[in-house]
Amino acid sequence: MNEKDATPVEKIVDNLFFISPLLSRVLRHSIRTRTALNPVSWWVLKLVYRNEMLTMSEIGCRLQIPKPHVTAQIDKLIAENLVERLDDPNDRRIINIRLTEKGKENHDKIAQDVSEDMLQRIKQLDPQKIAELLESTQKVRAILNEIMD
Repeated sequence: MNEKDATPVEKIVDNLFFISPLLSRVLRHSIRTRTALNPVSWWVLKLVYRNEMLTMSEIGCRLQIPKPHVTAQIDKLIAENLVERLDDPNDRRIINIRLTEKGKENHDKIAQDVSEDMLQRIKQLDPQKIAELLESTQKVRAILNEIMD
């Protein structure tokens, strides 16, 4: 697609495709350098933290990763005592995943470290760019919430 001939909507889609991997790369780098977890384990930990308890299938569905990969990540997190498996009392086929106390503490520490890394990167910008980024991210967040509902 020639950028000159692209419609505004096509340009938005192109920008979103560009922004997502860029942001993901920055976050992955921060996670890898500031934690012992791999990025997928971090996203699993974060997802379970936000939802208190999820099934293995829900984790795979929400992160869009196959169940065998979810199982591998959960096994790693269990080995680190960050999550625990709980059998569903109503259905033996369902396995629920919940954070341990250590998992909650690690989540908070990692989230703080990753946020601090992003904060330091953003603080390097001049005040005008910080204001622009704030306004832009607030608008993008609001609009994405609107179109995703």
